[in-house]
Formats: sequence, C-alpha cells, structure tokens
Amino acid sequence: MSPAQRVVKAVIPVAGMGTRLLPATKSQPKEMLPVGRRPVVQYVVEEMEAAGLGQILFITGRKKSAIEDHFDADPELVRLLSAGDSYTLLEELDYTETDATFFYTRQSTPLGLADAVRHAEKFVGEDPFVVALGDSIITSANGGSFVTKMIEAHLASGAGCTIALEEVAPDDTYRYGIVQPVEGADLAGPFEIENLVEKPAYGTAPSNLAIAARYVFAPAVFEAIRRTAPDRKGELQLTDSIRLLKQLGYPIYGLCLRPGERRYDIGNFESYFTAFIDFALADEKYGYMVRQYLKRKAREL
Repeated sequence: MSPAQRVVKAVIPVAGMGTRLLPATKSQPKEMLPVGRRPVVQYVVEEMEAAGLGQILFITGRKKSAIEDHFDADPELVRLLSAGDSYTLLEELDYTETDATFFYTRQSTPLGLADAVRHAEKFVGEDPFVVALGDSIITSANGGSFVTKMIEAHLASGAGCTIALEEVAPDDTYRYGIVQPVEGADLAGPFEIENLVEKPAYGTAPSNLAIAARYVFAPAVFEAIRRTAPDRKGELQLTDSIRLLKQLGYPIYGLCLRPGERRYDIGNFESYFTAFIDFALADEKYGYMVRQYLKRKAREL
C-alpha cells in the first residue's frame, strides 16, 4: 500500500456565510455557485476523490442543505431523463455514482475555521486527514493530484501538519495567512516552517508564501485547537492552532503549488468572475464558442 492510500478521510468546511458574494449567496451556499458547468464544491470533492480520499465529512451551517442535496442520488430526476432519452444529461449526474461516502455535521455558530475543524474530531479518530476549504479550487495543467503529493510528504516527514502554499504579490500578503520558512529552506520541495502569521500588517510579512486552502493534519491538531485562544472577533483561527501545534513539538511543513498548478479562491466577485471565465474557456464542449465571443467583445472595449 502506498503512503497516499493510508490517508482516506477528508474534511471540507462549508459553513461560511459568503457575505462578500451577496446577494448571490443570500439563499444559496457560495460553495454551490457555478464555475463553468459545475458548482465550486463539486470540483473540491472530485479533487479529494482523485487523491484516494473516500470518506468525506462536510462541516455545514445554516442554509447549506443544497450541498447535501447535490451529492445525493435523485431517482426521480434520473427517471424523467431516462424517459425522455436525455442520455447526455444523464451523464452529467455521473458524479453521484461514486464509491466515496459522505458525512455531514453542522457548525451552528460561526466561530472560525479552527472551530469548524474541531467538529471533525470524532470522524477523524486517530487517523491523519486532509482539510480542503470548500470555496477554493486547485487545478493542475500537468495532471496528477497536488493533494496526493501533500499526503506523501506529510507521511514521509512525520509532520503534525503539512500546508499547501502559493506565492502571492508582496503587496497582497496582508490578506492571507503567511508562513515563514526555516532559514535556508529549499522551496522546491517539502520544507519545514518556522512560523505562521494570520493576515500580517502591511509590510511586515515574513515571506510572500500564502496558505492555499489545503492541509494534511495529524490528529494532534485537536489538542492544539482546544488550547487556541479566540481572536478579537471571538473566532478560533486555524493558523493560530497550527502555530500551537508546532509549540507542542510537532514539525510543520509546507509544499508550494508547482508550475502549472493554480488556486482559485471563490471568496469575492473579482476572483469568482475570473474563475468562471477561465473554466468556461477551458470547457471541452463550450470553450470554443466562449473564446469566439470574447474575441468579438474585446474589439468593442
């Protein structure tokens, strides 16, 4: 059995309110907004399945039942499409025919990302697990699974946590959780992290390496979460818990997105529009027509 196969559990927090995407998110989860022909969270689940993660727990909140409905089988819809010989449309429902098992629990009060992860403790037990934020998509032009690489690095190093990282513009570091690599770290492969800072003040970031919405944890993280103090908003920040995990003696490692890999953070309209355009252009069926339309439109700008 390969190292990647020994991690089989993924936790997908989807309890956020999505206020930066109002009014589109007033009555539907931001994770269900379409990007191309699929909702955001479907890309995340498919990424987890590609990494061999067959047990998936969603940390949900109010107004998130659409996520559970999306991944549930719909025999009535299948019957209607079959009766109408709509076999092409039936193929679009293939994602519901999966060997993965889905679980759901609710974070009733939004108390931060670390609190959301805390809700997974009984599900995780004593196993290492992946956390993948449900509003971020990671693509790879080169094939393969970045999460698989993270899992392999995590198990090889014996880390308490392995974090996905991306380079951001130095002027934008104040918007992210930023890591400080150990001195002399080789950023081309997995490297140890000295410290983490959540949204550092402008001009004070220790690097331009931002946390990129994917983590692999040892179950020791739950002890760190229990010791995490709330921030000024009363929320538990996962970055603070990871820092405590290091203080408890567990090494923290980072792995940067490789060339050809990209993270799409569906957190505001600018990033959402960008993601939709990129995925529409890459669509096998409709991409050509979208490209032709954009070419015509560009001449009008």
